Amino acid sequence: MNNLNKIFSLMISVFITSSACAGSVSSGKELVDKNNCISCHGPDLKNPIAPAYPKIAGQYEDYIYFALKAYQVENNPHVGRANAIMGSQAKQFSHSQLRDIAAYVSSLPGDFVVKK
Repeated sequence: MNNLNKIFSLMISVFITSSACAGSVSSGKELVDKNNCISCHGPDLKNPIAPAYPKIAGQYEDYIYFALKAYQVENNPHVGRANAIMGSQAKQFSHSQLRDIAAYVSSLPGDFVVKK
């Protein structure tokens, strides 16, 4: 039960902070360019070099932010993501920088379709 309380508390804190801090699109572009995200996700971040890599352009800002944050978590299958490449990439950034990256990626035109 103690772990469940910790996870619940984390989810609440994430929810509260998710809408409070929007990222900077221009700072996010600089970070994406500097860290060569295009080498895997493609020049427009929607044409990855391999089918296993996701199209991320136009994805929801919160989704990108929380996914990058999850890559920073080590050895916890309940809240982390296990990918050696993305784990090493995401660990170098602060939460503010992750917000900036997410703001930039979400500002790009993407191929996602929302069905009504």
